[in-house]
Amino acid sequence: MMIVFLGPPGAGKGTQAEAISKGKNIPHISSGNLLREAVEDGTETGIKARHYIEKGLLVPDQIVVDIIEDRILKNDCKAGFVLDGFPRTLSQAKVLDEMLRNLGNTLDIVFYFSVSKESVVQRLSGRLICGACGANYHKIYVPSSKDGLCDKCGGKLNQRADDKPETILERLRVYHEQTEGLIDYYEKSGILREISSDDRRVEMITKKISDTIDNTLQKKSLIGRGVN
Repeated sequence: MMIVFLGPPGAGKGTQAEAISKGKNIPHISSGNLLREAVEDGTETGIKARHYIEKGLLVPDQIVVDIIEDRILKNDCKAGFVLDGFPRTLSQAKVLDEMLRNLGNTLDIVFYFSVSKESVVQRLSGRLICGACGANYHKIYVPSSKDGLCDKCGGKLNQRADDKPETILERLRVYHEQTEGLIDYYEKSGILREISSDDRRVEMITKKISDTIDNTLQKKSLIGRGVN
C-alpha cells in the first residue's frame, strides 16, 4: 500500500504517519529526513543535493525523487510505505508518478489533511523547545511543570523563529499557493481522501485513516480476483 500524506504545517501528518507506520508495519518516509541523511552520508545523490544546498538553492525535484527511489527500493518497502512531506507541488507529483510507473507501481491513496488556519496557529505558536537538551513542549497540550523551564534539565524553553504567528501565516500562504493544483490533480486521479485534522483526538483520526486503508486493500483484492 503506497500512501502519501499531504497537508499544511501543523496538520498532524508526522504524528499520523508514525501511527500508521507502526499499525500497518510499513515504513514512514520523510523526504526532509531522507535528504539530510543522503547529504550527511555522502551518497552519490546526496553529493548532488549538497551542491544546491550549499549555494542556498532549492534541490531539484528529480534529485529528491532519486533519493526517495533509493529508499523505497529497500526490502522493508515491499509491502508499501507512507510518504510524508513530498510531493509539495504539481511538478513534483508528476515526477513522483513517473518514477513509480518506471518501477511498475502507482500510489494507492493520497490523504489530504485539512485543518483551519486557527488550529494551525494555535498548535505551532504554542510549541516550545529546550535550548539546552532539545526537549519539546507545548504551552497547551504538553506544558512543562515549571513555566518556561524544562522538566528534564531545567533549561530555558524557547519558541522557534518560524513558529511565531506572523511567520506561520506566511508559511500557510505559501503552502496553499503551491498545493492548490496538487489537490486537484489527485482528486481527478480518484485517490484523494480528505481527513479533517481540526479534531485533537489523535486516535480517532488514526482509526479513520486505518479503516480507509483497509477498505482500499479489500477492494484491490476483489478486483485482483475479478470480483466487481
